[in-house]
Amino acid sequence: MKRRDRTEWFNEFRKIPRIRFNRLRMDELEDLEELTKNYEPQASVHQPKPAKGEHYPEYHFTNIKELVYFAADKYGDKTCVLDKDKPRDKEWKEYSFARVLEDANKLGTALISRYIEKGQPIAIIGENQYDWYISYVAALLGAGIAVPLDKELPENEIELCLNRSHAAAVIYSPKLKDKFKHLMEDGRLPEVRCFIEMRSDDDRRGRHAGLHRVITEGELLMAGGSTEFTDIEIDPDKFCALFFTSGTTADAKGVMANSRQLANNVNAVSAYVNITSDDRFLSVLPLHHTYESSIGFLVMFGMGSSVAVCQGLRYISDNMKEVSPTFIIAVPLLIDHLYAAIQKNIKKSGKDKLVSSMMQATNVLNGIGIDIRRQVFREIYEGLGGRLRCIVSAAAPIDPKVGKWFSDLGIMFIQGYGLTETTPISAVTPDFVTNVSSAGKTIINGIVRVDDPDENGEGELVISTDTLMMGYYEDEAATAEVIEIDENGRRWFHSGDIGRVEDGDVIYVTGRIKNVIVTQNGKNIYPEELELLLNNSPIINEVMVYGREIPGNKELTVTARVIPEYDEITKLYGDKSTDEIYDLLMEEIRAVNKKVTGYKAVKALEIKDGAFIKTSTQKIKRFMEIKEGRILQTGK
Repeated sequence: MKRRDRTEWFNEFRKIPRIRFNRLRMDELEDLEELTKNYEPQASVHQPKPAKGEHYPEYHFTNIKELVYFAADKYGDKTCVLDKDKPRDKEWKEYSFARVLEDANKLGTALISRYIEKGQPIAIIGENQYDWYISYVAALLGAGIAVPLDKELPENEIELCLNRSHAAAVIYSPKLKDKFKHLMEDGRLPEVRCFIEMRSDDDRRGRHAGLHRVITEGELLMAGGSTEFTDIEIDPDKFCALFFTSGTTADAKGVMANSRQLANNVNAVSAYVNITSDDRFLSVLPLHHTYESSIGFLVMFGMGSSVAVCQGLRYISDNMKEVSPTFIIAVPLLIDHLYAAIQKNIKKSGKDKLVSSMMQATNVLNGIGIDIRRQVFREIYEGLGGRLRCIVSAAAPIDPKVGKWFSDLGIMFIQGYGLTETTPISAVTPDFVTNVSSAGKTIINGIVRVDDPDENGEGELVISTDTLMMGYYEDEAATAEVIEIDENGRRWFHSGDIGRVEDGDVIYVTGRIKNVIVTQNGKNIYPEELELLLNNSPIINEVMVYGREIPGNKELTVTARVIPEYDEITKLYGDKSTDEIYDLLMEEIRAVNKKVTGYKAVKALEIKDGAFIKTSTQKIKRFMEIKEGRILQTGK
C-alpha cells in the first residue's frame, strides 16, 4: 500500500471509537429458573401496542413554532438538551424546554433587530452543541431561513455554499474560527452581514460578534418591551430551511423545506414509535443531516424527551455511561462497530456459548410473556449506559443479522428510510411490528410505489409523503426532473432507489438506479461529480461511476466503468495492450482522486466491453448496466 493510500485509510477510520466493556462474569444458565419463578412484569410508561393494522394516535403539529411552544408549556422545566463546555468536563449542563425557547427568542429578537432583516438566510455550521440547537430554533421560529452546513466542508466549499444560499448571517463554531477569519478578511462573502461565533461573549466588532453577547442584546430588547420576534406568525407552507445534498457545492442541490414538512416528521414518528418524556437520545450524527436535526432533535419537543450531545466519537462509550440514553440514532458503520466490540468482549470473556444459549432461552420465555433479558444481560446493558432500549439505523443499509442480534438481546432495532429530498422521513419501522430486514413502513399519509418493476417486483421507488420537499433551491429544471405531479395534484419524488413494496407499505431497498452512493458511515457520493471530472480526460470516451458490491466487504467500492478513447490513446501513446491501457486509465483516475475528498475517491476501474446500455434519449441505464453490462478488464 502506498504511503498516500495508507494516510487516506487512516484518516477515514481513525475516528471510529474504541468501545470497551468490562469483562463479563455472567451467572450460569441455572439461574434462569430462579429469575423466571420470581418474574413480575414491570409497570410500563408506554402506550399499549395498537391492534393489527392500526398505529399509535399521531400528533398533528402544523409548524415548528407550534411544536416548540407546546413543549415549553407542557414540559417546561424538564430537561431538553444536555451538553458540556468541554468534552472532558465531568458535569453535564442541562437546558430545559423553557430555557431553549427563552434563549431562541432572545437570539431571534437581536438578530432581526440589529443584525439582519427578518426572513433572510442564516447559515449554521459547527459540531453538535447547545448553541447550534438554539440557533436552529431561532431561525425556525421566524428569524430567517435556516441553512445547516457540514462542518467538514473545505473553506472553498463553505464559501460557495454561503454565496449560493445568499446567507445574511453565519453562526459558526469556535473550531472553525480560522476558516472564517480568512473568509471575513478576504471579502469573499459580500452578502454576509454578520459572523456570529458560538460559545463566545465577544462584543460586536464590525461584522463579528459572540453569540452569547447577541443573546444578551436580545434579552435587553425584550426587557424593554420588544415583541417583534415573538409576535411573528408562522406560515407553515413558507420556505424556512435549506439543506444542501452531499457532493461538491458546484453540483450539490439545495433542498427547500417549509415548517409544515419539518413538523410532519414529528407527526410521522409519533404514529409508529412510542417515545415518552422518560426517554433520552444520544446525539451522534452531525446536526446538518436532516435526519439528526429532525428525528434526533425536533422530535424531543413533541414527546418531552431529552437529547444528550455526544462529545465526539472517542467519548461515546463514556458518554453512554454518563447519560444513560434509551435511544441512539446512528449510521451502520457505528452500529457495526458497537456490535463487533460487544462480540469481541464476549469471546474474550469466554462467554460466547453461554450468551448464545441465554439468548435462545430468554427469547422462548419472551414469547410467552416473560421478558428477563435485561436482568440476564445486565452487564452488556451496563456497558451501554444501562437503559438503552432502541437503536435506530439511518443513512445506509445494514446487515440484518446485526439488527437481529440486538433484538435478541432485548434492544429494539428499527430503521428509517428517506432522503434529504423527503426532509427526511418516508418510512420508519413501527416499534409494534419490527422487521430488521426492511427499510420501514411508509409513514402515515404517505404512499411509495414501484415504477417499472421486474419479475421480482423491484423497480424505482417513487415517494409521495407530506414531508416531501418544496423543490430544489433556484433550480426549477432539476426539480422538474425528479418531481412528478399526477392528475389529482399529488406530488411524487423519483428517488433513484431500487426496491420493492410488500404488504402494501413495507419497503425493501435493494439497490440504486442513479445518483447517490451511500457509504457505511452515511457519507453521500454523487457519481455525476466524479464522471464530470473523469470525462475531462482525453483518453476516456465515456464513464459510469457506481458503488460495486464485493463479497465480504460491507462498504461499496467506488468503481469507474470506462469506455476508452482508443483513437486518442493510439495517437498519444501508440499501440497499447489492454493491460497498458488499464494502467493509463488508472493514472487518470489517480489525478482525479487528488481533486476530491478521500471518501469520494474512485477505488476500482473496469474497462467496458462495447457500448453502455442506454435509453432512447442516450442516458445510461445504470441499474441494467450494473446488472448485465459486459466488462473487458477489471484489473491485472
